[in-house]
Amino acid sequence: MSALRRFVALYALMYAAFGVSSPFLPAFFEARGLAPEELGLLFATGTAVRLVSGPLCGRLADLTQALRAVLAACTALAALVALGLLPAAGFGALLTISVLHAAALAPITTLADALALGAATHDAEARFEYGWVRGTGSAAFIAGALVSGQVVGAWGLPSIIVLHAALLSAAAGAAMLVPRLAGPERVPIVAAPAAPGGVLELLRRPLFRRVMLVSALVLGSHAMHDAFAVIRWSAAGVTPAAASVLWSESVAAEVLVFFVLGPPLVRRLAPAGVMALAATAGVLRWVIMALTTDVIALALVQPLHGLTFAALHLACMRLIAVIVPPHLAATAQALYALGAAATTALLTLASGRLYARLGAEGFLVMALLCAAAVPLTLGLRRRR
Repeated sequence: MSALRRFVALYALMYAAFGVSSPFLPAFFEARGLAPEELGLLFATGTAVRLVSGPLCGRLADLTQALRAVLAACTALAALVALGLLPAAGFGALLTISVLHAAALAPITTLADALALGAATHDAEARFEYGWVRGTGSAAFIAGALVSGQVVGAWGLPSIIVLHAALLSAAAGAAMLVPRLAGPERVPIVAAPAAPGGVLELLRRPLFRRVMLVSALVLGSHAMHDAFAVIRWSAAGVTPAAASVLWSESVAAEVLVFFVLGPPLVRRLAPAGVMALAATAGVLRWVIMALTTDVIALALVQPLHGLTFAALHLACMRLIAVIVPPHLAATAQALYALGAAATTALLTLASGRLYARLGAEGFLVMALLCAAAVPLTLGLRRRR
């Protein structure tokens, strides 16, 4: 089996597991008797644990140079811990198990990305477009979310835990079949060498810091949309069916960019050019969101998600592949994810106050964040 097919299998299983659990996991906990305040604490604690677990496991994988083994171990552990939710009762037990589950899940996407990016970029025999496997993940997430509704309707909420664990178990097996990360002797280290020190070594690299900053600004700007877009639309009279179509548009655009449009766009404009385009698209998208709730206008700007998320992610992956040495690949992916996740979490908190005080005009603040990212991409055009 080719390397591409192995990564496609891994990403399909991994993201299908996420898609199966995401829509109904809150309902599962609510059915176990958790109050809204307890639900908020449970998910907030899980988010905090992910911010720590991801970088730690990424660093461990780099130090041992056993990315596949760490990925498989974390995925299998997440599957096992998830099954522990079925007999658990009471807030304390559910909180403990969900935190362990979050800690095990946190590193798996970044480790998978490090392996896929290494094979896609540096392995001459296995070379393929990273966007193909990441697009498979997005499509599998949608499929998993659709299937989960049918599963819950037929067998109840506990069935999604079983299906989630089964998919993760299969993903753990698929992880051991993907190629190892390309060795240092096969990878040209484009960036200037830095002093040893793992995380500090990466943070001393100006280009890596700039990639993290641009991605944090543009990806973080999605915080208000994710939290308040549907609320804003519903208040303006947009029907739930129309809101669902608008949301689906953005996900479909994401898949289209990952599979078809993104790779040639990165080749034509170079990663820095695509990052500038994504930030500019973010400015347009959030300004329109602030100014109107006309369904036609929203339908025209929702596909910009393909640029503000998918194209930006592809460009960042392409840059990270050439400015980060192989022995820090997993750490770099974890830091990249950490920067975006932490910024999104902070901006989600800020979005609540912005929306309460400014209403839809709060989206203009998100547009300003994207505008600030545009000039930062200029420093990424230098050839090292």
